[in-house]
Amino acid sequence: MAGKPAPDRPALGVSALVWHDGRVLLVRRGRPPLKDLWSLPGGHVEFGESLRDAVTREVHEETSIEIGGLRRIDVVEIVGRASAETPASHHVLIVFSGEARSGRPVAGDDAAEARFVAPEEFDELPMTDDTRRLLGRVPE
Repeated sequence: MAGKPAPDRPALGVSALVWHDGRVLLVRRGRPPLKDLWSLPGGHVEFGESLRDAVTREVHEETSIEIGGLRRIDVVEIVGRASAETPASHHVLIVFSGEARSGRPVAGDDAAEARFVAPEEFDELPMTDDTRRLLGRVPE
């Protein structure tokens, strides 16, 4: 089962805080467990794939946006629980910041919607806690 983590090991993923004209690229998740929540685009790292290649591919697959100027800015750990004592899932995400180079947001892959969102709209959208925290970062 190359590419799929064992159920007793964390899955490695990437996501990107993509800026364009003072707005951030967000996706509304189309599948559980985060269905209908807004988050940064991203996904799994394939076996043998570099982190930068993975985040570039995942953002394009989910949004049709080409990105560049990438730099690592954070690590997010998400542990889903079946019960207080039993983990159901474990993901470690390497988060990048970058800018949109070309394209218009079009939802693809597991995204139900993709668009650039202005900071004044952030409070209106239901989103993951980590996404809300990361949106506080200003591009340098």
